[in-house]
Amino acid sequence: VEVFPIGIGQAGRETPRNWVTTVERKQEAPTWTPTPNTRREYAKRGESLPAFVPAGPDNPMGLYAIYIGRLYAIHGTNANFGIGLRVSQGCIRLRNDDIKYLFDNVPVGTRVQIIDQPVKYTTEPDGSNWLEVHEPLSRNRAEYESDRKVPLPVTPSLRAFINGQEVDVNRANAALQRRSGMPVQISSGSRQMF
Repeated sequence: VEVFPIGIGQAGRETPRNWVTTVERKQEAPTWTPTPNTRREYAKRGESLPAFVPAGPDNPMGLYAIYIGRLYAIHGTNANFGIGLRVSQGCIRLRNDDIKYLFDNVPVGTRVQIIDQPVKYTTEPDGSNWLEVHEPLSRNRAEYESDRKVPLPVTPSLRAFINGQEVDVNRANAALQRRSGMPVQISSGSRQMF
């Protein structure tokens, strides 16, 4: 498993969630053809956006693109500040080194599954228990602008996992509170520090 930080679609242009597709094609030095709607949005902000952006340093697709489904791509960027944010037109942005790695290692036809699951948990073959908690996406402007944390989806199976005999409940609750986005070992008696 490889893990990379990404940028995703802005509100109103969301990256598809809980979607399964395949790698349709790959392109080194991709070009970008903004949709008429995207160009209108830029114009409303007083920004001029050409109908076609050639490959190069001004192209927001970066150096490599992996096209998934009909309308979306996993691609690089010309602006690293967008990684970790909701700024794209729906595509998934990666740092250029990360997209190069994927470009070189993921063949056309590979299954792609996009998962929007802020809380992930597992018991590994060695019996260790792990919990990974991300800040969930805000569902509306009020949540986005609020100082309060967006509620986590706590399912009955998550509750049962955390209350299991081999789980340190205090460690699990700390991970749920911290929401670091990193896997945390929550096994009883483990020595991992937060």
